[in-house]
Amino acid sequence: MPRALTLPAAVTGTGVVLRAFRDDDVETVREASRDPLIPDLTTVPRNADRRGALAYIARQHRRLRSGTGYSFAIADADDRAIGQIGLWPVRDDPGRASIGYWIVESARGHGRASAALRALGEWAWSLPSFERLELFVEPWNTSSWKAAEAAGFEREGLLRSWRVIRSERRDLFVYSRIREQEEPNVGSAHRPDA
Repeated sequence: MPRALTLPAAVTGTGVVLRAFRDDDVETVREASRDPLIPDLTTVPRNADRRGALAYIARQHRRLRSGTGYSFAIADADDRAIGQIGLWPVRDDPGRASIGYWIVESARGHGRASAALRALGEWAWSLPSFERLELFVEPWNTSSWKAAEAAGFEREGLLRSWRVIRSERRDLFVYSRIREQEEPNVGSAHRPDA
C-alpha cells in the first residue's frame, strides 16, 4: 500500500495559491458540478448538492492519506477557491506523474490555469521521485492547451483514441515537462518536509 502523502501549507504562483481543500470551498465544487464538461473529465459529481460537494472535498483528502496523489484547491489572491489541480503518481512508472486541473467558468480567462500549472510543476521538482510530468488535453480545448504551453509544458503529440469521454473514444494531446531539461525553481519553503 502506498504511504500517505503530505501537502505543503501552500504553493504560491502568480495570482494563485495551491492549498488543501476546505469545507468552505463547497460552492466552488457545486459550480464545477454544473459545468457541461468538468464532471465528464473528473470525479466532480454532476449537479452536486452541498452534501455531494462535501463528499468530493473529503475524497480529495482521502487521496492524500491513501497515497493516491496530491490534490490542491486553486485559490485566487483573496483565497477563494476557483478550481482544482492534482499531481498523480503513475503506479507502474514511479518517475512519472500525471496532472489534471479545472477552473470554474466564473474564474476563467485570467491566466490562472497556467499560473497553477507552472506553480505545481515547479513544486513537483522539489519531490525527488519525479522525472516526468505529463498532462492530456482534448485538441478542441484551446484554452487548456494554451495554458499548458504557457506553463512550460511541451506538446509531444496526439494520442489517437486515447480515452473514453462521454461514452466515446477521444484523441488527446499529450504534454510534458522533463526534469533534466529544467532547473528547479522552488525554494525550500515549498518542500513538503520543510
